[in-house]
Amino acid sequence: MAANGSVDVPEISAEWYRDVVDAAASSPEPVQWFVGHATEGVILLLGALLVLAALTRWSGGPHDRALALVAPLPAILAYVGSEWFKTVVDQDRPCRTVGRAIIAGTCPPPGDWSFPSNHATIAGALAVTTLLLSRRLGLVALPLAALGAFSRVFVGVHYPHDVIAGVLFGALVAVVAAPLLARPAAEALRRRGDRADPPVPKLASRTRQ
Repeated sequence: MAANGSVDVPEISAEWYRDVVDAAASSPEPVQWFVGHATEGVILLLGALLVLAALTRWSGGPHDRALALVAPLPAILAYVGSEWFKTVVDQDRPCRTVGRAIIAGTCPPPGDWSFPSNHATIAGALAVTTLLLSRRLGLVALPLAALGAFSRVFVGVHYPHDVIAGVLFGALVAVVAAPLLARPAAEALRRRGDRADPPVPKLASRTRQ
């Protein structure tokens, strides 16, 4: 284990970080530019895919519409959870402890802890929620989330275990939270639909004498 702030970083993760960052520093400038922009752009793309996936379910029944309505919430919950984990773990950024050149330009300030990666957490939650909404769009979102997570190591601001934990945590929150949140929302939509559609009066039959 490698010492890092108030925690010990797995040595294999520190070694992977050094290998990735060294490869990033020696990579062509177009590759550095692409990955450096992808680290933020992937989140925007995943958000757009989530919106498209939600729209595909809107024409369905109450459960489909409810799942579409609550789709952004797992990512928000996952982000809040990852922020809480950061305050518990207090793991310093590798760009301050390992001593390698980074593509990001500047290292996040002290107190902006490394574990888990917020970007990876949000990416995992968005990708898995998209998959729950639309298998076709989800299969596009999953590799995008992996690219976004890897980019955080490539630019030098996270260890590999930070992003792996982030993606898994975000995915877990999405798998658990999306169905749970959709149930009461679907019930509310059903009740609203019942109120919007008044019962059709029955015609009284007349018996001729």
